[in-house]
Amino acid sequence: MSLIVKKKKPLGGRALSSGGGSGVETSPLRPEHLKKDAPCHSNCPNGTKIREIITTIAQTESAGRSYPESYRIAFELLMERNPFPAVCGRVCPHPCESACNRQYKDGSVAINNIERFIGDYALENNFEVKKLTDETYHEKIAVIGAGPAGLSCAYQLALQGYKVKVFEAFSKPGGMMRYGIPNYRLPAQVLDKEIERIEKLGVEIVCNTVIGKDIPYEKLQEEYDAIFVGIGAHKGKKLGIPGEDAVNVFTGTEFLNRINSGQKIDVGSKVLVVGGGDTAIDAARISRRLGADVTIVYRRTRTEMPAIEEEIVGAEEENVHFEFLLAPHELKLDGERAVAMVCQKMELGEPDSSGRRRPVPIPDAFITLEATTVISAISQEPSFEGMNNLREGKDWIKIDEFGRTKEEKVFAGGDDVDLGLVTIAIYQGRMAAKTIHRQFRGIPLEKEEDLPVVGKDRIVFSYYTEKLRQEMLKLPPDERLAEMEKEITCTYTEEQLIEEATRCMSCGMCFDCGTCWSLCQDQVIQKPLTKFQPYIFKLDLCKGCNKCAEACPCGYIEMKNPMTGQYAERDPETGKVIY
Repeated sequence: MSLIVKKKKPLGGRALSSGGGSGVETSPLRPEHLKKDAPCHSNCPNGTKIREIITTIAQTESAGRSYPESYRIAFELLMERNPFPAVCGRVCPHPCESACNRQYKDGSVAINNIERFIGDYALENNFEVKKLTDETYHEKIAVIGAGPAGLSCAYQLALQGYKVKVFEAFSKPGGMMRYGIPNYRLPAQVLDKEIERIEKLGVEIVCNTVIGKDIPYEKLQEEYDAIFVGIGAHKGKKLGIPGEDAVNVFTGTEFLNRINSGQKIDVGSKVLVVGGGDTAIDAARISRRLGADVTIVYRRTRTEMPAIEEEIVGAEEENVHFEFLLAPHELKLDGERAVAMVCQKMELGEPDSSGRRRPVPIPDAFITLEATTVISAISQEPSFEGMNNLREGKDWIKIDEFGRTKEEKVFAGGDDVDLGLVTIAIYQGRMAAKTIHRQFRGIPLEKEEDLPVVGKDRIVFSYYTEKLRQEMLKLPPDERLAEMEKEITCTYTEEQLIEEATRCMSCGMCFDCGTCWSLCQDQVIQKPLTKFQPYIFKLDLCKGCNKCAEACPCGYIEMKNPMTGQYAERDPETGKVIY
């Protein structure tokens, strides 16, 4: 993604020569620090301050801080928007890393691993979060569902001084973080500790309480000033084929819920899992830990699988088998139990609305696979029992950009809006909390600032020393399969963390490299008194040579015509300023 400056006309024309030092004005352009967005931040669904967090650690010694001090600052930056850093450091598929400019040199910065270290360090050292105010507001807020969206909303409102009560249908809070993600990926004690930190802010969580059944939804509408609905999507979809009501056929969410609740399930020796998403992969890997031979049946190919790539690779390492281009057609029964699944062979046609090629049945082409257990992990949906008024057809609950539903004082977020990442649910809960607070206090609603993003064409890669990515250690497959709940990856050591943090290129933000200052022959650029603050431009001495902008490693400096307010464009091939 390249730098885009909206509402500015290009100065377009010829490339500028890098003169300077001649006493003659080279161009009317002058350097300016233009606030920009790093691509990691831009690609994070929750807008986490990734660049600031990582550079805080990377600059520790130069800033005269101790590393524990930097970890505390980094933790506070994380907690501004996300109350679950240790959780997200384990389960987020890190779209931030897929946008990282460092990938075009020697590999993306391991942002997810850094977040996990900070989250774990905070838990080990009992870091707590301070409220943003000592004031306590009188408004009461009810949150339905203690999943990532609901707890994020409750957390943000508690920081602002509101009384929040969370109603959870299950016996423990956490939603899909607890009941949909295996312990080998997310240990329960990690989730428990991060939820406990939210409760310490005064958030009350009431479990085993189903709104619409144990308490009428209408009663909440009467007693509370605002309601946030984050009921998730715990209802798994069935296959829709003959024989699926057999006693040994489960939906993916049902299977994971029962396992994570501590129930024992005898899956037998041959498990078939239908689907290509994360739930399918998790169900398959758990079944391997239960001792079964496992096959994932998917109607497309591996390329189209929506599951996290690392999880697919993990399943392959654990000898999970894959049968592609097959769709369930019928289950063969022996009494009450399914003993085999008849599948129709498929081929890929044109792309559908998801962008993936549509699977098309091949007439009269079938294959039969034996099974002792069948798990349908094709999709899931919310259960709107007692709250059907919120459902809007196939779209479930609809919200606007501020988290508002069609009903007054009712907000929503998470999987009951659309199936998505934990990080998206956290964002939606945060935005709803922000809206609730602003509406109560009479503050106008505003969109979050949209800044230009620094693309790879604005980075001077030659400035940065090659440094390979630090990889997390993980258990070998035989050790993983030996114990159901043993976490398979290890948090960074402190040495790994520090080494990885120094790989961040600080895209779009000055990191006090001094390059611009060292190149300026006219003494236009002065170093700031405080380290890591932007350098000072004495524009009356500037001749517009643009050396500083072209040499700035992180793309923070832009050239601008002060008379017209127009910014210069860059030659995409050479990086030279065009005016």
